[in-house]
Amino acid sequence: MVNDLLIHSIRLSSVGTGKATGSDVVHELSSMDLAMKLHYLKGFYIFRSHAVQGLSIKLIKESTFYLFNNYYWTCGRLRRSDSGRPYLKCNDCGARFVEAQCDKTVDELLEMGDYSSFPNLLVYHQPIGPDLAFSPPIYLQVTWFKCGGMSLGMSWAHILGDAFSACEFINKMGQVLTAIKANGPPTCAKSISPGKIVKLETSSSFFKPKDPISIKWVDPVGDHWVTANNCKMDTFSFHLTDSRISHLQSNFRNHHQIPVFESLCAIIWQCVAKIRDGFGPNNVTICRKGSHIRENGNLSNRQIVSAFQADFSVMEADLEKLARVLCDAVEDERSLIEETTEKGNGVADYIVYGANLTFVNWEDADVYGLELNGEKADFASFSIQGVGDEGAVLVLPGGKGRILTIILPEDQILKLKTELKMNGVL
Repeated sequence: MVNDLLIHSIRLSSVGTGKATGSDVVHELSSMDLAMKLHYLKGFYIFRSHAVQGLSIKLIKESTFYLFNNYYWTCGRLRRSDSGRPYLKCNDCGARFVEAQCDKTVDELLEMGDYSSFPNLLVYHQPIGPDLAFSPPIYLQVTWFKCGGMSLGMSWAHILGDAFSACEFINKMGQVLTAIKANGPPTCAKSISPGKIVKLETSSSFFKPKDPISIKWVDPVGDHWVTANNCKMDTFSFHLTDSRISHLQSNFRNHHQIPVFESLCAIIWQCVAKIRDGFGPNNVTICRKGSHIRENGNLSNRQIVSAFQADFSVMEADLEKLARVLCDAVEDERSLIEETTEKGNGVADYIVYGANLTFVNWEDADVYGLELNGEKADFASFSIQGVGDEGAVLVLPGGKGRILTIILPEDQILKLKTELKMNGVL
């Protein structure tokens, strides 16, 4: 049972830049950053003992000093301008660093199969606020297993960047650790610029942009950045093998033309509609990696956020039709989201994940890019904290197959599992 997993001997400290950033340095948050401010990413990496041989807390902490030299704004603290718009003050206050012990071996942990419990156990998390000046946007947790293995967990405030940025950040940490072990402390490289904020062109006075479907305005949360749900949310995760995915795709007439992500999401979308007795969800949001080339080191919220409104019964629709609209009939709403956020000068509060049933494609995220001693993690994954009532479906790489994490209202989870079993997914 998951409750038998004991995490203990927890110790908290702080890590930050190895050199001073300078005085009066600030990082302005973009409109997309602020639209994501109530969301957090939780990533974890589980390594066996041979992969962490020779690593110590001292060495891991030392690597963070050089890591934060490059990404100095990520260990700053949030402030508000006179207008109320949040920004990051780059004051080198650091990230919170957590050490813990686990009374399980790596094998015992992985054999449980309930991956949805891992983020809460292996990733220390606190939301931003209620005192912005004392809330770090990043938490790092190192957990040692009784077999000598180790996990590295990270809680990442979404205002810093999307999952692709979070992976880039943590993967860089592995590179720094490798360099320190091989050659000693690296020289302090020039800090990477957090990137230029691109201002939107103001719409002409006779054109009023439509409201985006993909975000939802929520009641003001003040300085405590937590999503207020109307129901208790629950999470479950499972692994789909490549052979099981091929079998599921065979239900589509032209399955060779429909990508895995859209195939899986079409099936789950219809299953959710069935457990809700056909009362939606007709509105869905799709998040995926943009086609742009991401500049190295430029962390940002650049994932594409699209939306689709179905004017037909999802419960009775042909699966291939659902998959095709997820592929094609979607509208990128990033510019609309930015317009909406800027209307209130970045002060209003919104949610994206869970505003509608949200399908998140992280297949292209470099989740397994973190290497220690030249070894990749035995298991790695990411989840989202702060999903709205409509829920979210995350699709990630998972060895020979995919890892699916589904976040829904608690009273819908058991019904959905039953429906997924009937459709051959579980």
